[in-house]
Amino acid sequence: VQLVESGGGLVQPGGSLRLSCEASGNIFSINGMGWYRQAPGKERELVARVHSSGTTNYADSVKCRFTISRDNAKNTVYLQMNNLKPEGAGVYYCRAGGVRVGPGLFRGYWGQGTQVTVSS
Repeated sequence: VQLVESGGGLVQPGGSLRLSCEASGNIFSINGMGWYRQAPGKERELVARVHSSGTTNYADSVKCRFTISRDNAKNTVYLQMNNLKPEGAGVYYCRAGGVRVGPGLFRGYWGQGTQVTVSS
């Protein structure tokens, strides 16, 4: 199973970016998909996640500015980031958890990360 992210880049404060992450491989289903951020010198932290049911969770710092969504048929998760702030910069990692890859066999996977830079 591979997770391929796209959509990172350089944006000015107040700007927007949309991240995408597609999971491919021997996948029967995926329970949860999410985005994590790691800033230099800091631990990786949850930004947002979405369950296959549609239930979402957000870090307090991004509520009302970021929106996570997923296309279950495409095994793809999106993160729309609006009104980006400098503290939102970092490497954004896609996470797929509870990936059913066989009968009774579940795994978790990480993407390679995509850089988001917020600077004027």
